[in-house]
Parts: sequence; structure tokens; C-alpha cells
Amino acid sequence: MLTEAHIRERFIPFDGLRYSTEAFLDYRIPGCAPKKNYALIGPGVSQNPDQPVSLREKHGFQVGGVAMPPGKINPPHMHFTAEVFICTKGRWNLHWGFNPEPLKAEIGPGDIASMPTWIYRGFQNVGDDEGFMFTALGQNDTGGILWGPQTLQAAREQGVHLTEDYRIIDEQLGQTWDEQTMRRLQPMTPEEIAQLRRWTPEQMGRRVVRHTDLQWSSRALLDAALPGCGAQLAPVIGFGLSQDRDQQAPIGNAHGFSIEWLKIPAGGQVSLHRLACQQVLTVHRGAVAIEVSNQAPDTGDIQGSAITSIANGHTEGWDSFAMPANVWRRYRNVGESEALLLMMTPGDARKTIDWVPAVQARAAEAGYAIDANGYLALKRFTDRSQR
Repeated sequence: MLTEAHIRERFIPFDGLRYSTEAFLDYRIPGCAPKKNYALIGPGVSQNPDQPVSLREKHGFQVGGVAMPPGKINPPHMHFTAEVFICTKGRWNLHWGFNPEPLKAEIGPGDIASMPTWIYRGFQNVGDDEGFMFTALGQNDTGGILWGPQTLQAAREQGVHLTEDYRIIDEQLGQTWDEQTMRRLQPMTPEEIAQLRRWTPEQMGRRVVRHTDLQWSSRALLDAALPGCGAQLAPVIGFGLSQDRDQQAPIGNAHGFSIEWLKIPAGGQVSLHRLACQQVLTVHRGAVAIEVSNQAPDTGDIQGSAITSIANGHTEGWDSFAMPANVWRRYRNVGESEALLLMMTPGDARKTIDWVPAVQARAAEAGYAIDANGYLALKRFTDRSQR
């Protein structure tokens, strides 16, 4: 059983995040620095052994963040697992291809883009102020990062070298590169790069989900129609929590995790429930009371036994919470306006919500139930089915 201390340490306030400006070998390349690299859940692909990490517990995926001033560029690199950009502030150009010409797509606040594996990608802050993006990386072990040949050469010209075992040697810090005893990481050859799949702007456009294009459902949760509830879901990537049989995520290929938006009206809530897996929540807008309890309630209320964290989201900060598996939780909008949260949940399969019996009973009184396939349905029809 998790203690109160264990639950509270899973609240990750944005104003408490620590970052590294030397996470990658590009930190001395002109036009690339300063870049703040954050690691919220897991170490990500940072090449700095001193990278601050908010929570190291394995979740099946990793969550990080990046902040850069206007005009700064993150140069071409490759990942072996999913990389998803979640823009919360500023305007960004995402670049990909580089074989030889880079292609680009622009995203802004609330937009989410999933970059395919095994292609070179980069990004640039094209806004007027420092921007911020959360990032989600697939798997507990991402396999690391592979830099493009031009990036490695540009770093070497600044006295920064990357060894075969991914150690950074910085001559400007007084470290010595020994050509006789050290071996550089060998990049892909031009011939190998030419064999990588080419993604057209149209194909990549289908992997960018604009916030203005989200498809919301008011039938995605069993309790949504109950008084004092009213939450809606909008899927982005994979199979998430939605109990609406007609909802389908615009990005459907396997990432190792799902992403969906949750919207709670002022005065509303998501009633008491639990999941068999972990989950990461980030409040994009509003104020949300995240209540967690180890105790199995009989009445549908955990008042008195809950450990509560107030998570806020606004234009300058977005609090996160790493929800443990198999604990009861409830989300209450404690602000004066609509609250918007992002939910990231491990696994490619559909997730099953275990609602507390009292919520199921209230839904039944209102005429709703969950059918044999796990979707919201009219109770009078599920009751009539053959057993």
C-alpha cells in the first residue's frame, strides 16, 4: 500500500521542475543554445548523467519537456521509439527528413504531433517568446538518440565529441579527446539515410492533431450524464479510456501509450474510479483537485481518506501528477471555469475503468450501464440481452 508520502511525491508542480542546459551534445552549436531539457517521468534520452529527474519510476513510457528562446533550433536526430510533442506555449516548426531537404509543420498551444520512428527530426521556436513543449517517449528503454552526421560535425567544430558509448567529451571544459584511445560514435552514412522512409507533408499532417480539431464526446464516461459530473473526452493517440463505442483516435498506430484530452466543466468532476495501470495527468488549463485513496470505499465517497493535490494549468505553467495503478481517484474542477487535462496511459490496448459500485448504481438509476464490450449503453437493452 502506498503511503501518503509516496502519493504526494507523485505530484509534479511546474514551478518545481529542474532542467539541464547540457543534456545533449548540441549545447555549444551556434543557434542551438540555450535549451532547457526537463525529465518528469524517467530520464528520457538525456546524455547528461546529472540530468535532474522528477520521478524515475518506470511507467512504460517517459515524459519530458523542452523550453527554448525564439529562433533557437534543435538539430536533426532520430529516435527508435515514439516521440510525441505536446505544445503548451509558443509556436514551433517541426522539421523532418533532412535527406536532403527538411520538411516542416507548424504547431501551437494545444496541438499534439507524433513523429514517426526512424526518421530524422528537429524543431525550432518560431514564436516571439520562450516556448514550451511536453514530450512523450515510448518504452522504459528508448534505445537512446542518434544524431545526424551534420550535427555531430558541428559539435566537433566546437570541441564537443560523442564517444561510442554515448559519453560527451567537451574540450572547452578542459576535457581531452584522445584520437588514439577514444572512438567516436559513427553516424549513418548518406546511403543509409537515403534508405529511410520519406514522409510527405500530407502524411505528416495526419500525425498532427490540432486542438481546434478535437472530437469531443459527452458519452465517453459512465458518470458523464450524472448531476455534478459532465466530463468529456477527446482521443488523440491510441486506445485510451473512452467508453464511447464511436470514438476513434486520429492517430491509431501503436505507441506503447495512449493520449487523450479530458474536459471537466466548472463545478464538475470525474467520479471515483481506478485503473489497473499507471497514468500521467497534466493540467493544461484550470484548477483540479486530484484525490487519491488506497481504501476501497463503500459509499462512493473518499472524503476523509483522500490525499488531495491541487494541480493548476495556465499560460506559464502546467502541473502534472503520476497516478499509481490500482488506487481510487477522483478529479474535481475547483476553479471558476472549464478545466482541461491531458491523460497519458501506458499500453496499446483499451483501458478498463473500474467505477466504484455507488457510481454504477447512480448510472443505473439514470438508465445507463456498461455493455459486455466495455462501452456505455442504455441499461434497458443490456438488461434484456441473453445471458
